[in-house]
Amino acid sequence: MATGKRIILKQLGDPAEVLELESFEIPKPAAGEVLVRMLAAPINPADLNTIEGTYGIKLDLPATPGIEGSGVVEISESPDFKPGDEVLFLRRAGTWATHTVMPASSLFKLPKDIDPIQAAMLKVNPATAWRLLNGFGQLKPGDWIVQNAANSGVGRCVIQLAASLGVRTISFLRRPELIKELQGLGADHVFLDDKDGHAAAKEVLGGANAALAFNAVGGDSALGLMKLIREGGSHITYGAMGRKPLTVPNGLLIFKDIHIRGLWITRWLDQADDAEAHRLYFDLSGRLMAGTVRQAVDATFPLERHADAIARLNAPDRQGKVLFIP
Repeated sequence: MATGKRIILKQLGDPAEVLELESFEIPKPAAGEVLVRMLAAPINPADLNTIEGTYGIKLDLPATPGIEGSGVVEISESPDFKPGDEVLFLRRAGTWATHTVMPASSLFKLPKDIDPIQAAMLKVNPATAWRLLNGFGQLKPGDWIVQNAANSGVGRCVIQLAASLGVRTISFLRRPELIKELQGLGADHVFLDDKDGHAAAKEVLGGANAALAFNAVGGDSALGLMKLIREGGSHITYGAMGRKPLTVPNGLLIFKDIHIRGLWITRWLDQADDAEAHRLYFDLSGRLMAGTVRQAVDATFPLERHADAIARLNAPDRQGKVLFIP
């Protein structure tokens, strides 16, 4: 029987300390299943939080991490796929491995000749950005959205997708040297995430006129976004990088009726029907092929160098995603 390799997690803890590499016998797919050879798998903050035991999903240990990735079908026991099809994973799949077996219903067939590294990153960040822009009321061309953590993977995807929809963006970040880079992606206005930046944003908006606010930080940053939302607008939290809770002033709820919402793309995928999920990824994969949605890549590593890959995540000069290329 053929042998593969995978990263294994036997106990929760620091990702730099608890991950191991092991060999395993590659299983054959059962009826309705597909054997996929992995092409690329990113390391996401959610992966690290899962390894630490602080994420919304708890793994049954031992387990192989990896919530997204792209691969090529080697053996299919489903009429929906054939050997050679390139796929991405709609469900958690243990993608930090050379091979994995999945139900066919958990896969999406990618267009031919798609960039496998970019495709490996479609599931989470672009999909989250798309749902932020399309899942909380109908945005019209010319509407404004505001967001923090603009340099994050989701933030960059929001900028690119909003530009294609004619939606105007005000983005906040902490590093002034990145402002021109985000403007190059299509950002309308980029400000530092501080009092002066929020005052400048309010002047651009002509008051509190943003239809939606996207929060991935919490604390004062999230509060600053709330003050820029128009009456009846929505404030959506999809991350908590600052590890601080939201503070919601009573007046914004009583007098402006702003809506406080949350988005977890994993839950949305679990609840969406297959047709809806496939429409989303058909749209995103088309945009990827057209070059209108792309994510920055910093470095790629083989599974054997998982310790180096984890260390690279904290490098001060990192520019983009770190991925495993099994």
